[in-house]
Amino acid sequence: MHWRSLLPPWRRSAPVPRLTAIFVSPRAGAPMQSLRAADAATGEGLVGDRYQTGSGHWHPVESCQVTLISADDLGRAQRRLPVALDHGEHRRNLVISGMRTRALEGRRFRIGTARFEYWKPRPPCGYINQVTGENMAKALGRNSGVCLLVLESGRLEVGDEVMLEPPESA
Repeated sequence: MHWRSLLPPWRRSAPVPRLTAIFVSPRAGAPMQSLRAADAATGEGLVGDRYQTGSGHWHPVESCQVTLISADDLGRAQRRLPVALDHGEHRRNLVISGMRTRALEGRRFRIGTARFEYWKPRPPCGYINQVTGENMAKALGRNSGVCLLVLESGRLEVGDEVMLEPPESA
């Protein structure tokens, strides 16, 4: 079942949600690197990223396999404070457009051949300000992205569609 069939008819013509950017960082505090494609590893994260290799800066309870933010959330952050966001300064792995992160809550979905599950919100921590030299935490605020679990390994590329799976019935 295609995710659009879950929408009311008047919403089926909405833009197709797409992956617009991929960022990884090899270790805590290192600059984010923009990629055209990445591999996701089941239960680990994006191959070569600090979350996947365990070389990031976080408390074990707060860790994420993959982080995701929407272009809409980044636009809000940019309006809140004039901070740089073009080169991954937001420190999130994936950026999507055409869908708010709230739409992913409690859902499983695919990007490329990788399968993900929404896990929890990703509030900004003070460390992001140390890395960016800006007040990034305040700019991002409550709309600072989400944590994802990698359910199935696969490849994702910029431009891939975000395909929601039908909600699980209770």
